[in-house]
Amino acid sequence: MDFTIISICFGILGFVCVITMIMVIIANRHIEALEKNNSYIQDMIIKMQNTLKNKSATNAVAEHAEMIYQDLLQNLIPILAALDIMPRNTSEHPLWRTLGGLLDEYAKNPFVMEKLRRAIKLDSNVKRNVSNYMSRAENLLENLNATEPDGILATTFLNGLLGQSLTFFTQGYQLATADTDIK
Repeated sequence: MDFTIISICFGILGFVCVITMIMVIIANRHIEALEKNNSYIQDMIIKMQNTLKNKSATNAVAEHAEMIYQDLLQNLIPILAALDIMPRNTSEHPLWRTLGGLLDEYAKNPFVMEKLRRAIKLDSNVKRNVSNYMSRAENLLENLNATEPDGILATTFLNGLLGQSLTFFTQGYQLATADTDIK
């Protein structure tokens, strides 16, 4: 009889051990699933924080857009006066009218590049304004690239009047500073 009781006790003990092992395995799987979910949620929170930081920075640029536009425009006005170019006659923002007038004139008359080169070379005020405009426009584009994850706004500015004017002024500036003999 003792053998049967001992066998039953070992059987029950074995059954309890098997059940316990199964429960431990199931608990471990649940813990692994929870760890994966926790990791996924942490990654999503980090992505959301980065997106919010980027949106906040983009919103700051948008809120300060008028100041940025006015700063760019203040550098453009003396340049256009020296080149004798008028802004477009449209209802756009004055910055875009000014840039549009400049690039429209350049499209009609490529000699505008030569006029710009001479103005940069001969007038230190024009040279300073062109340099200021280029650095501020580049800073604006860099800020947009750094703060906007999609790059849609930065690409729009780069492919639009701002980017075209930046290319135009960069070429004129390089021509004016590269040739020290030509006047």
